[in-house]
Amino acid sequence: MLIVPEREIADLMTRDAAFDAVEGVFAAMAAKDAYNFPVIREAIGHEDALYGFKGGFDKAGMALGLKAGGYWPHNLEKHDLINHQSTVFLFDPDTGKVIAMVGGNLLTALRTAAASSVSIKHLARKDAKVMGMVGAGHQATFQLRAALEQRQFEKVIGWNFHPEMLPNIEKIAHEAGLPFEAVPLEGMAEADVVISITSTFAPSIMANHISEGTHIACMGTDTKGKQEVEASLLARSTVFTDEVAQSISIGEAQHAIAQGLIRESDVHQIGAVINGTHRGRTSESEITLFDGTGVGLQDLAVAASVVELAVKKGVAIEVDF
Repeated sequence: MLIVPEREIADLMTRDAAFDAVEGVFAAMAAKDAYNFPVIREAIGHEDALYGFKGGFDKAGMALGLKAGGYWPHNLEKHDLINHQSTVFLFDPDTGKVIAMVGGNLLTALRTAAASSVSIKHLARKDAKVMGMVGAGHQATFQLRAALEQRQFEKVIGWNFHPEMLPNIEKIAHEAGLPFEAVPLEGMAEADVVISITSTFAPSIMANHISEGTHIACMGTDTKGKQEVEASLLARSTVFTDEVAQSISIGEAQHAIAQGLIRESDVHQIGAVINGTHRGRTSESEITLFDGTGVGLQDLAVAASVVELAVKKGVAIEVDF
């Protein structure tokens, strides 16, 4: 078995490589060459933690495995560790034998950012100029860096429930040579692209906060009950997602479905747009919404890429198992 420790990931996985891996696996999912297993996600009754498993099989890329991990909300304050902790395990699809164990923390951040970035590439207006961020935590910095590579943005605006955290994303904007402005949630109406990356169970973004022609990527809802945007916004939008089954059960669509505002058939796979079997955005005034629930296949794709690079660079640790 090969081990690729967390400490090696930063030197192995780039944003471009993560983007290519995620875009490819979304396309494979839509072509039915890859599928995800049902998600297990539970409150463990200790440290307010959520723990679970995401897995799947990519027949096109021959990647089989799972990611184990979750969210420990007190890690940063108690242990000086990031709150999200995870590890990816890869198995040989021909024999079932374990192939690799890969540190999953940075990979999760990169693949999550890559997912919203893929949605911007395929769904945002080509002339998008103002980038809006709702959320300014650790993951928001990865989201913003990746997003800014997809269009010629001229300005970044941001909102966070705790405004003292906004310098996290202001720094990224300035690194890209762009001005940054803190705005109220109503100010998101100025944005051409919005990424929401929060962990709230009550919507922050209302339908009237989003203007016609906007593309919004909702990246924080991955559990039953979570909600970042008002359900009626999905009724105003053309809705895309990574995995329809997850979107309607643990993603943003769960609420719009429950209220009868949309049907399951109104939720489309982003991979179909990548493959050209769905036309994606059809007008400059259309609101497009990407519900990024996070799928196990994303983790397997980036982990498999990392293992290959680690072997080439001689940093993978081989152990008998």
